[in-house]
Amino acid sequence: MKVALLQTRPYWQQKAANIAVCSELIAGLSDDCRLIVLPEMFTTGFSVEQVAELAETDSGQTVQWMRDTARTKNAALCGSVIISENNRFFNRLFFVLPDGSFQCYDKRHLFAIGGEHAVFSAGNKRLTVSYEGWRICPLLCYDLRFPVWSRNYDNDFDLLIYVASWPQARISVWNTLLPARAIENQCYVAGVNRVGDDGLGVAHKGQSKVINFKGEMIEAANDAEMALLVDLSLPALQQFRLRFPAWRDADKFSIL
Repeated sequence: MKVALLQTRPYWQQKAANIAVCSELIAGLSDDCRLIVLPEMFTTGFSVEQVAELAETDSGQTVQWMRDTARTKNAALCGSVIISENNRFFNRLFFVLPDGSFQCYDKRHLFAIGGEHAVFSAGNKRLTVSYEGWRICPLLCYDLRFPVWSRNYDNDFDLLIYVASWPQARISVWNTLLPARAIENQCYVAGVNRVGDDGLGVAHKGQSKVINFKGEMIEAANDAEMALLVDLSLPALQQFRLRFPAWRDADKFSIL
């Protein structure tokens, strides 16, 4: 499966401008690209301010754009949006299929140091999407630090995605934990990060990357706005799991 990671430089709280940038990058992708992944809060930047003004519903502008783009490009889209529902706010990831249908994941681990927990409500259910023979588990940014939530029970998923707004100050953690999650879960891991300074002056270095099931780098981006393309092989993953079935010896536990 060919996957594109869109490493963008979001305009602060400017939805139309950010949708235009993403549209241009997507228009340049080849027709055989089957999955397009965008950063966390890709239309606004990671904002815990003016959330009521920025929030949308599941039928709002951003989700409708994702649905239209998925149909036009005949590819799945994945990215997170500020959502309002029942008088609460969520950092909600949407996985939109080529037919325009979608599934959602609400961020479990809210970044309390940055005040996210004071504004947003945490999710309590992980998502696994079946798509073109792949089982895909999409998570959000800070979730990367919590391996129990990312645990691959009995090979439940083949591709683990982290959609992020990970700051430059802690980029070494990003570069360390992405391979760790791939090794311990015997799966592909794709981490999509933004670049540039946000509206609060926080710098982001990008370094989006894809790691294979052995913890080896397949492709990596630098600190520029770009689309990173990678081909993933499900048979290669399946053969590795047969040859080295460490997953059979994993501990069984549940956190919910």
